[in-house]
Amino acid sequence: MAIIENLILIYQEYAPVMRGILDSIHNITFPVFQVLLLPMIFFSIYFYLLALSGIFLKPEKRKYKGVLNWPMVTVQIPTYNEPIAIRCAEKCLDFDYPKDKMEIIIGDDSNNINVSRLIDDFAKKYKNRIKITRRSSNIGFKPGNLNNMLKYSRGDIIVVFDSDFVPPKNFLKKIIPPFLEDERVGCIQAKWKYLNVKQNRISKLASAVLMVYQNIIAVINHKNGVSLLFGSAEAVRKDLLVKLGGWQSGSLTEDVEFSVRLLKNGYKTVYISDFEVPSEVPYTLKGYYKQQKRWAYGNVKAFFQHYKWLLFGKSLSVFQKSTLLLTLLGYFSAPFLIIFTLFGIVSFITGNPESINFVKFFKETAWLFFVNGGFIFAAIVALSKENKLDMIKSVLVSSVTVGFYVSFGIMAGILNAVLGKKMKWTLIEKKGNKSLKYKLK
Repeated sequence: MAIIENLILIYQEYAPVMRGILDSIHNITFPVFQVLLLPMIFFSIYFYLLALSGIFLKPEKRKYKGVLNWPMVTVQIPTYNEPIAIRCAEKCLDFDYPKDKMEIIIGDDSNNINVSRLIDDFAKKYKNRIKITRRSSNIGFKPGNLNNMLKYSRGDIIVVFDSDFVPPKNFLKKIIPPFLEDERVGCIQAKWKYLNVKQNRISKLASAVLMVYQNIIAVINHKNGVSLLFGSAEAVRKDLLVKLGGWQSGSLTEDVEFSVRLLKNGYKTVYISDFEVPSEVPYTLKGYYKQQKRWAYGNVKAFFQHYKWLLFGKSLSVFQKSTLLLTLLGYFSAPFLIIFTLFGIVSFITGNPESINFVKFFKETAWLFFVNGGFIFAAIVALSKENKLDMIKSVLVSSVTVGFYVSFGIMAGILNAVLGKKMKWTLIEKKGNKSLKYKLK
């Protein structure tokens, strides 16, 4: 009893002091929370509008004239310690394209000699069709590797695949024709699909995020004439690539940066949204965190490198500029979400206790769900387009757990870009590299 009485006395003595501290904290966090509602509402409305537009968007059906004279194509597969590049090359060997009009280059930047041996053994079987290029180090990361392969490429059209992609047999005959019909077409981008979409909750979230981009945002960008490359399952005119100085060495999103440079010079990228190429998404928390950090950094950095033209250039309409800017800077929703959530929690905890008003509670809860629900609504629309609405429960759970954690990586990437700090490219674990056929012995 004495202990309880002492605790009560201590509480009575210090309660006013603690209440004063909590009130001071609340008086800071609550106004900030209220102010942050504005950008949160903006981003949420943006995604609601995207989702509503996406409901009526349909893949553009393309009809091409017969091609009698196919151009020379170089397929480039940049890789770094990924034996799964062999799977990609095997699929490329099966392309239904004139064999004398196609070459395949594996740009092996591996520092793992066992991976390089596997690639060498594979290439020996197809010595007349597979070429390997190597460098002394992975300088400039993927774009540095691509630029090195460019020196050895004979094709008029350069096609790029990341190691984990599994292109279908008719890929080249689907992606080449737009180049032949319009000389202002500088790049072609195919849609992605995902081999390991239902592997776990991380892969489901990673897939859903990409589905929102590729089923809604990329389609809108294409209709507005401001399409961007995705980094794989893409093709570019070699002469144009050389003319514009090649890929930006060291860039973590060389695809986005080159796409913007292409637009600046009066060319365009075509997005083929009705043709899919299978690939893999991250399935580990570490891998997804690194991927999103890298993409956020690269997109924001591309904006800073070209902001004068993006903001003040006269070649794009106001609507085109808005579309492009929201695509490049969409990652800024992540830091706002983190700060908004943290300040909201602290504000709630430090507020004065009061009796529960259930009507007020449910109204404010519904309002907060609306403010934060734009992306979820967009995800539902995108999943319905892919006939994968059965994933929605996992995506919802992952959004508030995995998604919140990954948002810290996005915020770190944005801060590095804003502060002008350099970031290194890091390898993301792929399921295919663990398959028995390609696994290192």
